[in-house]
Amino acid sequence: MFDQFSKDAVVRPRIDFRLVSGILGGLIFCLGVSMLLPCLIALIYHEASWSAFLITAGGTMAAGGLLFYRYKPEHELRMREAFLIVALIWFLGSLFSAFPFVLSGSLESYTDAVFEAMSGLTTTGATIFGGITASGIQNPDIESLDKSILFWRSLSHWLGGMGIIVLTLALLPLLGIGGMQLYQAEYSGSTADKITPRIQETALLLWTIYVGLTAGEFVLLWLHPSMDWFEAMNHAFATLATGGFSTKNASVAAFDSVYIDAVITLFMFLAGINFALHFRMFTGDPKPFFENREFRFYVLLTAIFTVGIVGGLVITQDYSIGEALQYGTFQVVSIVTTTGFGTDDYMLWLPFSSFLLFLLFFTGGCAGSTGGGIKMIRLMIIMKNISREFKQLIHPQAILPIRLGNKVVEQKILKTILGFFVMYFIVFAAGAIIMTTMGFDMMSSMGASIASLGNIGPGWGEFGPINNYAKIPIFGKWVLLILMMIGRLELFTVLVLFTPWFWKN
Repeated sequence: MFDQFSKDAVVRPRIDFRLVSGILGGLIFCLGVSMLLPCLIALIYHEASWSAFLITAGGTMAAGGLLFYRYKPEHELRMREAFLIVALIWFLGSLFSAFPFVLSGSLESYTDAVFEAMSGLTTTGATIFGGITASGIQNPDIESLDKSILFWRSLSHWLGGMGIIVLTLALLPLLGIGGMQLYQAEYSGSTADKITPRIQETALLLWTIYVGLTAGEFVLLWLHPSMDWFEAMNHAFATLATGGFSTKNASVAAFDSVYIDAVITLFMFLAGINFALHFRMFTGDPKPFFENREFRFYVLLTAIFTVGIVGGLVITQDYSIGEALQYGTFQVVSIVTTTGFGTDDYMLWLPFSSFLLFLLFFTGGCAGSTGGGIKMIRLMIIMKNISREFKQLIHPQAILPIRLGNKVVEQKILKTILGFFVMYFIVFAAGAIIMTTMGFDMMSSMGASIASLGNIGPGWGEFGPINNYAKIPIFGKWVLLILMMIGRLELFTVLVLFTPWFWKN
C-alpha cells in the first residue's frame, strides 16, 4: 500500500505519530473532564474522595491538553492511524481511569484498579471488589464504597458503551480532520450505518438516542420505592451500556422486585439492538426496524433460549412458572446482550438450563449496539454459510451466493467473518489455557476467558455471578483485561497492531 500525499505534496510517514498523539491528547482531555462529575457527587455526599477525582481530572486534562496543544492535528486521518488511536485510547484511558480507585484508598493495588477501570470502559462488568487478592489483600465490598466511586464505575460503563471515540467524532471536523476512519475502526467487521451523510451528525444523533433511552430507564427505575435517584441512575448507565456494574453486592437480585427486573430486562434488550434502528423508529420510520434480518434473528434466538431455560427451570428445578419467567428471562437477556447483571445464581441450575445459558456466552448483541461478543450478524452469516455447504454437496456445480435479504454477502466479507471466528476461538482458548496454568479448573478458566473476551463480566465456576476476580494473580488480571479490550474492539482492531504488515509500507 502506498502512503498518501498531503496537499503540499510532501510524503507523510506510514504512520503520523504527531497526528496520533494530538488526537489522543484531545480524547484524554475529554476523559479528564468526565472525572469532574464523580468529583461533584463526592462533594454532594461530603466524601473525602473528591480530592482523588480532582487530582486525577487535573492531571488527565493537563496531559491530554499538552499533547493536543503540542501536536495539534493538521492532516487527514488514515486507517492505520485510526486503528492505533482506537486501541491506545482504551488502554491509556484505563490507565488514567484507575487512579481515583487508588488515590481514594478504595484499592491498594494499581493492577486491581486498572482491571476495574478496563472492565468499566469496555462494559465488561467483571469486578475485583469484595474478594481477597492473591497477595492476601481484602478488597472492600461494593456497598462499602463511596458513592462517587460507585458513580465513576457506572459512568465509565456509560462512556464506554457508545464509545468515547464516537462521542468525540462530532468534534473532529472542527479540527480539520475527518472522523469516518475512527467510526469504521470502532465497528470493524460490521456495516456502519451512518444514518446521515456527516459523521459528526451521526455521532450526535446516536448519543441523543443513547441519552434518551438512559433517561427513560432512569425515570422508570426511580418510580420504584426501593431505588433512590442515585441507584436508578447507576443502573440506567450500566444497563444501556450493557455493562453490569451494580451498586449492590448481590447485583439486581438485591432489590428483589419483579418490576425492576422487568424494566432492566426491557432496556437490556433494547441496548442490544443496532442504534441506527432505534433512530429509524424514533423518526417515525418503523419499517426498517421490523424488517431488519439481524433484529429478527436476535429476537428469535433470545426467544428460543428463553423458552428452553424457563422450561428447564420449571421441569427440572421446581421453579414456579412466574419465578422461571422472571429469573430465566432476565439471565438470558443479560448474557445474550453481554450485560452481566444477575438476579439468580445460574451456577446452581441443573445441567440442562445452565448449559443452554453457557452457549449464550458465545453470542452477543446486534452490530452497532453497545453489546460485546461475536454479534448476531456474524452468527447469521456463519449459519447461512453452513447451510450453503450442505446444499453444495448435493449440487456441486451450482453457484449458491449467501444473501441477507436481497443483498449478496461479498466473498471478502465472508472470509473476514470466518477469519474472525477462527481468531476469536484461538484467543478464547489461549486465555483459558493461561488461566489453567494458574491453578484454576477447566470450567473456571474457560468461563473467565469467554466472560472477559465477550465483555460479559460474570463467568463460570470460581468466577460465577456471586463471585469476583480478586483472587487471580497479577499476571492473570492483565491477561483478562487485555482480553476485555480485544473483545470490545472486535479483535482485529487490536490484533492488527501486532502484525508486521501494519508497520510496513
